[in-house]
Amino acid sequence: MRIGYPCINLSIGCRPTRTFRLANLSWERLQKTVAGNLACLELILRWNVQRGLLFFRITSDLVPLASHPANRLPWDEIFAPEFARIGEFIRAAGMRISMHPGQYTLLNSPRPEVVRMAHADLAYHARVLDLLGLDRTAKIQIHIGGLYSDKEAALARFIREVERLDPAIRARLAVENDERLFNLDDCLRVNQETGLPVVLDVFHWEVYPDGRTLPEALAAAAATWAPEDGPPIVDYSSPLPGGRPGSHAHTLDEAHFRRFLEESRPHNFDLMLEIKDKERSALRALEIVKAEFSAYLGL
Repeated sequence: MRIGYPCINLSIGCRPTRTFRLANLSWERLQKTVAGNLACLELILRWNVQRGLLFFRITSDLVPLASHPANRLPWDEIFAPEFARIGEFIRAAGMRISMHPGQYTLLNSPRPEVVRMAHADLAYHARVLDLLGLDRTAKIQIHIGGLYSDKEAALARFIREVERLDPAIRARLAVENDERLFNLDDCLRVNQETGLPVVLDVFHWEVYPDGRTLPEALAAAAATWAPEDGPPIVDYSSPLPGGRPGSHAHTLDEAHFRRFLEESRPHNFDLMLEIKDKERSALRALEIVKAEFSAYLGL
């Protein structure tokens, strides 16, 4: 099990998510921002590897406005050497990388212009992973999208648009259950129609269950991953005490996490912790996993 966290490290003093408004788009501004974001990303990855955190979700904001039609600047050509160097480090360290487009990347929107933007955004994410030289185990995980008053039609549009994607982009996609609209059963249906592997988000599954036990849910999701997709990806968090339903915890709930580990045996997967304090909870989770594994083996 590789353990990781998304996008930002709170300990090292930089963020790979710097951006700017469309009105300020220029080659000089883009070059300066991307250079800073890539330098920070490399610092984060090296920090993580030194501490045994071998799974990381790269921010969608690494290249600001990359998929916007107004941005015709050749960022991918200019920064190809930096991407290649970072990718070489990732591969040498045995890291797993993922990306997760934002809530406005909606393949199943009934509005053609929104769908076009979603296709462009997925192409950008795939381009980042290609520039890093990563194979198809580096996944882009997406949600099915909105209901738009007709769930069946929304599912059908999603499946249709997935099938329209360039095969190289489609090979990088994985579909994730959400906490309100499309649960694990819906994602398994998408897998049957498209072959996309399913990321089980445990927190979303707890909020919007499907009648399975956790071991059954893990097994169902794991069965959708082909060998070339790598180990299954599982997202984990726990509820924020006293928060609204669906709010993520600010820090690792160790009792909840230990129960999750116990119930998840013997499944093997890479674990993304979607917890507010990022690397701090990931480091603590890694300690717990190592201790649990040693106890399990009687060491």
